[in-house]
Amino acid sequence: MQDSRQPVVILVRPQMGENIGAAARAMLNFGLIRMRLVAPRDGWPNPKAVAMASGAAGAVLDQARVYPTLAEAMEGIDFAFATTARGRELSKPVHTPQTAMEKARSHDGQSAIIFGPERAGLENDDVARANAIVTVPVNPDFPSLNLAQAVLLMGYEWGRDQLPPEPAPHGRRPVSELLADRVEVERLGDHYEEKLTEAGFFFPENKAHNMRLNLRNMWSRLTLTRGDVRILHGMLRQLTRR
Repeated sequence: MQDSRQPVVILVRPQMGENIGAAARAMLNFGLIRMRLVAPRDGWPNPKAVAMASGAAGAVLDQARVYPTLAEAMEGIDFAFATTARGRELSKPVHTPQTAMEKARSHDGQSAIIFGPERAGLENDDVARANAIVTVPVNPDFPSLNLAQAVLLMGYEWGRDQLPPEPAPHGRRPVSELLADRVEVERLGDHYEEKLTEAGFFFPENKAHNMRLNLRNMWSRLTLTRGDVRILHGMLRQLTRR
């Protein structure tokens, strides 16, 4: 899922190592690996961040770059989004996560997503350095997302077009839930055609060919899992048992 156009994630003055690690974990879920840190409160490297990041430590934290100021962290960035629920007094375009990441995907240069410290978020001085604002449309009576949640939302919107089509992790779906292949469906059709022939279903003879054809066409239209195929074989065996 790595993409040369993927945005840089910039964490400005993050306060807790655990939150940096959780943000790294959220990033890697959606293929984001470029992290920059601006003046982390507890210094860097941070063992608590590594512990929280789990498997994302090597891919994200080990490559993270640290800067003293946001201005310096914008090195090589030509379009930046500031994530904030405030800052609307600044004259900037305001995006949802979805529209922001659509813009990032279509952008030819290097984009970045800027996240503020946990306690109060980005200051206006930080937001002023971004090209646009991203605001998550949440419950107005409780607009409270933690740092990792905000990173996760942006990462999801970035990676959604590249995510696996099935919700279960690759290789971990039960075999019975996998789609039946055409050979399995063909054998099911053969089984039913055999038993229906024995039962005299294909009658009169001059219509038998079209009846078989329609039945075969019906099987091919159905979306059957391997579990479905087994059940249908078992039903037919039970019905025709003498």
